[in-house]
Amino acid sequence: MRIWAVANQKGGVGKTTTVVTLGGLLAEQGKRVLLMDLDPHGSLTSYFGHDPDTLGATAFDLFQHEGKVPEDLPGQLVMPTGFDNLSLLPASSALATLERRMVGVSGMGLVISRTLALLWDDFDFVLIDNSPSLGVLMINSLAAAQHLLIPVQTEFLALKGLERMLHTLQMVMRSQQGNALQYTIVPTMFDRRTQASIKSLHAMQRDHGDQVWRFAIPVDTRFRDASSAGKPASVLAPGTHGVRAYRRLLADIRTRLQAAGAPLSAAAKKLA
Repeated sequence: MRIWAVANQKGGVGKTTTVVTLGGLLAEQGKRVLLMDLDPHGSLTSYFGHDPDTLGATAFDLFQHEGKVPEDLPGQLVMPTGFDNLSLLPASSALATLERRMVGVSGMGLVISRTLALLWDDFDFVLIDNSPSLGVLMINSLAAAQHLLIPVQTEFLALKGLERMLHTLQMVMRSQQGNALQYTIVPTMFDRRTQASIKSLHAMQRDHGDQVWRFAIPVDTRFRDASSAGKPASVLAPGTHGVRAYRRLLADIRTRLQAAGAPLSAAAKKLA
């Protein structure tokens, strides 16, 4: 199993689009893919036609057992998406209450790692969509992940969000005393017609070097169409320039990780 988290502490940068599009492309390649929604807003869950306010069995249930995860629970929460090889573990708006509910409860930072350890043989890839805020959910996601993707809109306000995200990553890694989590900064919503977009991309590349993906995800209205249709963009418009960019991103990430050797996440260490 390969576990990738997609996170940024700024909203509206393309996190859910990245999760769904990469998931769709992996599923297209015959990989068994689980999309996990850890955002109380439930954008990923809503993408596939479910209401996070009314679903009865969601990721929220994983956190109701004092840090432990019953062996049969994760499989009960996984839902089909209607697309081959692509499954969903949905979110509930109740996830927003976890911070106050979990005060004083130990072991809550590894709930998702324990969950994925129980699903280890069922999926080849897990992509985790995160809330744009630091808390128990993001800590769980970073602890479970082997690689972090940070989508960053190519505009100057988004660059400030990137700095906060990298600071958060360093803080979480120090607190866990684990290996540094590998990450890739993914420029998104790039519009080569505007100087603001071009200058933001150059600033990102100047300040973060090889951590920035060498290309960018362009502005593409077909992503909005795919969301409205409840389909991965790779299914709705496989030849569009946005999907082609994500296809290249996927190939580059897999090549990079294969060369480096994927680190063990907390979920993997639990089984080692």
